[in-house]
Amino acid sequence: MMKKPETLKVLIVDDSPFMRKVIGDILSEDPMLDVVGRARNGAEAMEAVRTLSPDVITLDIEMPGKSGIEVLREIMDFKPIPVVMVSSLTKDGGDVTMQALDLGAVDFVTKPSGNVSLDMKKVGDELRRKVTGASRAIVLGPRRVRHSLHAREPLSVLPRRDLSRGKPEVLVVAASTGGPMALQEIIPNLSGDFPLPVMIVQHMPPGFTTSFAHRLNERSKLAVTEGCDGMPVRKGTVVVAPGGYHLTVEKKGAEMFCKLTESPPVRSVRPSADVLFSSVSETVGGGVLALVLTGMGKDGLDGAKLLKDKGAYVIAESKETSVIFGMPGAVIGAGLADEVLPLYAIAEGLERAAR
Repeated sequence: MMKKPETLKVLIVDDSPFMRKVIGDILSEDPMLDVVGRARNGAEAMEAVRTLSPDVITLDIEMPGKSGIEVLREIMDFKPIPVVMVSSLTKDGGDVTMQALDLGAVDFVTKPSGNVSLDMKKVGDELRRKVTGASRAIVLGPRRVRHSLHAREPLSVLPRRDLSRGKPEVLVVAASTGGPMALQEIIPNLSGDFPLPVMIVQHMPPGFTTSFAHRLNERSKLAVTEGCDGMPVRKGTVVVAPGGYHLTVEKKGAEMFCKLTESPPVRSVRPSADVLFSSVSETVGGGVLALVLTGMGKDGLDGAKLLKDKGAYVIAESKETSVIFGMPGAVIGAGLADEVLPLYAIAEGLERAAR
């Protein structure tokens, strides 16, 4: 089938004929998405990848024979292609989702209920948005591919600005699409005596941040945990905003504490980096080190402006290593970044700026 002009070729992989039809109907509502193939198992999926050359793949995890994880591994070994995982397993199986993201999947969408369900249409807008966004992703495959970046020269690094504005009190991080893989390259590479507490907003729905924080904790020298109301924010700890809640900061004397809110989403997301950055700007002022990583949209831009007005130091991930350059690109384009660093140089940059 010939590709329509300026459309994205999408391959749907799902063992359920009903779900293949539902997902196909949902995607076809966007004239820019051209469903060029449907596969019911791993063998059909790989044949379609070779013959149809899709721009994006939606991939179920539960399939007869080879699982979606096994198929994803094959796809990445053959040719890294943007993949959005679609499965009921990802709702309760956070560990499976993290494994898929580790292997190179760009993003995931959860089925609201059972495997065969009209409720899938409830996430139609999200699915179309994530498939379209995935098409713009730089797919580097599993972590071993990303590690090869260490052998390359530093890329678009801006000259460092004045670091003599006083020692920061906290590091705040914004991340979305591609963030889990990026954060697993950064946080485990921070030293055990990293001098700042760390607060992370990673766009994820409820349930998945628990698994993500646990996975990150297993690989890090710092203690990584999902945030909760009243939790102290101290050196040696990394707090991940829980899915479905905004993470803010309260200060009592010299100590900082987490405060969670269910106020409305900002830029359609909750947790929101803008909310965290704004809270920290009010609570801490300019004594903040901020990092904006890969992700769709502009979350973190407004908060970075507030922080910069107070004298904070802002680092953004470079285009060369961002899976999606939306969030860091917005901060860089607004002239708010003190440094622009490729992923492999960020941990070292944070150590230097924190001290």
